[in-house]
Amino acid sequence: MIPRSYASAFALFIAALIAPVHAQEGGDPGVGTLIGKAEGKTYIAPGNTFKVEIPVLPELGGTITDTESVVTFQDAFNVHASIAAFKMDATQRWENETRGRRDYLVWFFGNFIQSDFQQRFVGSKIESAKFLPGTQDGALLTFNLLPGGTMFQERITLTGEEKPPVAKRGNLLFVKNGSVFVISTELAEKAIEGSEFKKTVEEEDEILRRRLFDLLAKMTFPAAPKPAK
Repeated sequence: MIPRSYASAFALFIAALIAPVHAQEGGDPGVGTLIGKAEGKTYIAPGNTFKVEIPVLPELGGTITDTESVVTFQDAFNVHASIAAFKMDATQRWENETRGRRDYLVWFFGNFIQSDFQQRFVGSKIESAKFLPGTQDGALLTFNLLPGGTMFQERITLTGEEKPPVAKRGNLLFVKNGSVFVISTELAEKAIEGSEFKKTVEEEDEILRRRLFDLLAKMTFPAAPKPAK
């Protein structure tokens, strides 16, 4: 059973993960609005959970917003990417240990992320998912379709009875230093270009996979704490 307090906290976490970015523009993106810190080209998460090279530029409309758990980057072109670090409580640690990494991440994604997507965007579904045993000691890569869930709504013009586009997001989940990390990004071109975007599903997946791994490569983590003697 999922503790109610944990589920409530995670609902807020997901809301931040998929929220449009509203932060200061010009100069260092988002400076003055952050709970974490932006130092030069680096964003430092609250509690130094991770650091990441900022993937947007102020010259291109780059903005940053964050909460205690998630930071979101967006620019005026095709970037809407989030990095979340959710501290594992005793129940989560037990689930991870008893289920094993693969089944734990699948369980975590289904119970928290996908269920919330379905509540927020009716008809949301997992297009595909794959476990990557060689990434971060085991990572889950998923591709989701979210009807009406694009973060680039302002750049889309709908005519007549045309429905909002189905957004596609890639998500990479892994466990590091006692936290569950979720890196998430939208395939902006699919929503913005509509029928003019003529990539195959496999090509879409590869674009998202590459962008997720590019962002992961920009991240650094503090050394794992030494176990108590």
